[in-house]
Amino acid sequence: MPEYTTLTVSLDNRLATVTLDHGKVNAIDTSMSRDLHRVFQELAKDDAVGGVILAGKPHCFCAGLNVMALATSDRAGLREFFQTYLTALQTMVRFEKPLVAALTGFAPAGGTILALTADHRIMAQGEKHTVGMNEFNMSLQIPRMMADIYAYYRGEAAAWSDVQSARMYNSEAAVKVGLVHASEPVDQVIPRAVEHCRTLMRVHPPVFRRTKRYLRRGLLAAVDQEVEAMVDVIAEDFDDPRFKQMMELFVQSLR
Repeated sequence: MPEYTTLTVSLDNRLATVTLDHGKVNAIDTSMSRDLHRVFQELAKDDAVGGVILAGKPHCFCAGLNVMALATSDRAGLREFFQTYLTALQTMVRFEKPLVAALTGFAPAGGTILALTADHRIMAQGEKHTVGMNEFNMSLQIPRMMADIYAYYRGEAAAWSDVQSARMYNSEAAVKVGLVHASEPVDQVIPRAVEHCRTLMRVHPPVFRRTKRYLRRGLLAAVDQEVEAMVDVIAEDFDDPRFKQMMELFVQSLR
């Protein structure tokens, strides 16, 4: 299996575990996006792999998009990031084998969207462990593909309400609104994910693939979009002078 700079990959009796391993908080940048695209392409065609768990570190799944990197990117870097990130989302949603997300900690915004590509999500309990779309706290645009994925699960009206309030959900609340399927103590998240993924792996693969395709038609439609056209829109948003000013203030606040 190839080496990745932002992920670790292990294989145990046909079950692959992809662990996000990129800095302190697993913020998504171009390198991670490229690695996610590549690893799910490789796992899809590897006959030795029957199912996949996507996991993070204890108390941290993924902090979302690397806003610092976006704020300091030039236009070409910005376009490259969103091209690779949206392409990775397409690859993960289209992945036809069982995929279970083990949310080992907080997973706001882009981290939430990564988890929502999976067939089943198990989330760690804890006050700081939250999912949801909090971009409006910084007047950040939510790209259409991300918005459509979130709305697939929450419905448009509820998704729009969540976004307006930058509403975040802990694991128990996330179960109630359908963003995750189970809430577990941190040390039980991966074992429960393994258990569930192995259950799915017992389904005859052609049956699983076909049924997954049928029952996620709306999610597949959400990512069946022209990435380049969406990147054009995102680039326009980032050219807005008010947005640039807010990004500059954000960078200054971190220095």
